[in-house]
Amino acid sequence: MANILVVDDEMGIRELLSEILGDEGHVVATAENAQQARELRQNSVPDLVLLDIWMPDTDGVTLLKEWQRDGLLTMPVIMMSGHATIDTAVEATRIGALNFLEKPIALQKLLKAVQQGLSHSREPVRPASYRPAPVATVANGSTESLHAADHAAPIASYAPALGGDSLHHGMPAASPYNQVADNAANISFDLPLREARDAFERAYFEYHLVRENGSMTRVAERTGLERTHLYRKLKQLGVEPGKLAKKNH
Repeated sequence: MANILVVDDEMGIRELLSEILGDEGHVVATAENAQQARELRQNSVPDLVLLDIWMPDTDGVTLLKEWQRDGLLTMPVIMMSGHATIDTAVEATRIGALNFLEKPIALQKLLKAVQQGLSHSREPVRPASYRPAPVATVANGSTESLHAADHAAPIASYAPALGGDSLHHGMPAASPYNQVADNAANISFDLPLREARDAFERAYFEYHLVRENGSMTRVAERTGLERTHLYRKLKQLGVEPGKLAKKNH
């Protein structure tokens, strides 16, 4: 169990992160702006801070600089943003942030980042020396950060796991597995990223629900999610486990 401070001006984000981290057994304090975060930090030292970058009064990077300047950056800090550029993420890392999470935050990435953050000692965090992200030239002549490639992959690259020979071989055309695989293979790359991600996640969970005949316990084990998180995710995606279980009969 750890004491975690969540700093974000969006109430929905604060509530969601509090619920998820609370389910993991952590004690969560929240702040809706930098001033509240300053007061909480003055009164105690959290084991970890999840800090939003874009806030109306003082942005997260500025607050991070203040803590570093005043010797208060003695805990791991993970930055969060849905609009930050690579330059902003690099700057936060230089100041002393441990990690950066892009919104909407995937559950597994959140839990992994929190686990990594809590594994760090509570020694004063020193600003990292500046090291530009490696840059690669792509086919059209533009450049992209190689670091960014670690967090993104074409949806088509997931298709073999859901479709292809591994699923279709030896199965009737009407198999629910094939239907799920077709749904994954037909995800359009013209969709906005969030919609494409939801479409893939929907196909991913449908596949596992069909495979496990609707058993939420086994699906949770397969996907690495807590049952509470799994139910929440399925509801968000509009996936109905009962209907998928019936299709498999």
